[in-house]
Amino acid sequence: MNQMKLIPYRTETVLESISEVPSGIKMVEAEELWERTDQGAGSVVAVIDTGCQMDHPDLEGQIIDGYNFTDDFNGSIEDYNDNNGHGTHVAGTIAALENGNGVVGVAPKAKLLILKVLSGDGSGSYEWIVNAIRYAIDWEGPSGEKARVISMSLGGPQDTEELHQAVKDAVDSGISIVCAAGNDGDGREDTQEFSYPGAYNEVIQVGAVDDSKGIAEFTNMNDQIDLVAPGVDVLSTYTEGKYAKLSGTSMATPHVSGGIALLIPLVEKQFQRSMSESEIFSQLIKRTTPLGFSKVAEGNGLMTLALTDKLEEIFRVHTEK
Repeated sequence: MNQMKLIPYRTETVLESISEVPSGIKMVEAEELWERTDQGAGSVVAVIDTGCQMDHPDLEGQIIDGYNFTDDFNGSIEDYNDNNGHGTHVAGTIAALENGNGVVGVAPKAKLLILKVLSGDGSGSYEWIVNAIRYAIDWEGPSGEKARVISMSLGGPQDTEELHQAVKDAVDSGISIVCAAGNDGDGREDTQEFSYPGAYNEVIQVGAVDDSKGIAEFTNMNDQIDLVAPGVDVLSTYTEGKYAKLSGTSMATPHVSGGIALLIPLVEKQFQRSMSESEIFSQLIKRTTPLGFSKVAEGNGLMTLALTDKLEEIFRVHTEK
């Protein structure tokens, strides 16, 4: 099979230390669901990326398991450390601890299954990625945990049968797959750019917005965009125990992956049963806010996790008058 690579992204700033709730966490209204969801406790997100700094202080205890599918570290399957930086940044946006230092993720008590499929140079084979998806499907944690979300901030121009089938099998098994739209956008809504696996109908494809909720100039636009999330100057964890601001749809994707990790325990408690992948997707889309751009640019809009609760409160107050 051919090579797949990290979707090109920009490194804006690298910081030695920080103590801040990232603006993207606030924009998607994650904090407003923390109390009701126990910050995503019980959810497991498989991060298919460049690995993760296994001993980063903001991710201590968050990694439940992992596997190295690459040739890095002499192919040691147990060494899924990040020798690039991208995977650690993604992991922090999903589930960095709320410990009063550093940064915090969307779902601070969710667990991370780290599946390293990209080498230090950001490239990897389609075979590694397919194998990682199938590993996530079959994986079971020490207490019977299962991965409910796969986060993939990677992409390539080729649609392969093996990759598409692995994606469909994962969705059929109840896993929500969240993918970056890509960063080849030309800023025009009348042209479309596609990257795989993001362009598959079965996945949840995420575009990027900036802090002003404008469509990022680099984000792909196409008829499979499902929603958008913060992707410009996103602050998160980085290698060597540091922090960084990166830009790209790669950074928007983990906001949605973490958002689903919050929604799963919330809606399954409400409905008192396990929810299917399609039901979780429906609950996610209910929590989006249109921004006024075309569907090929923003899909259903910006992920705003507390939206449904706000609307219910407005309805309750109105009916009580």
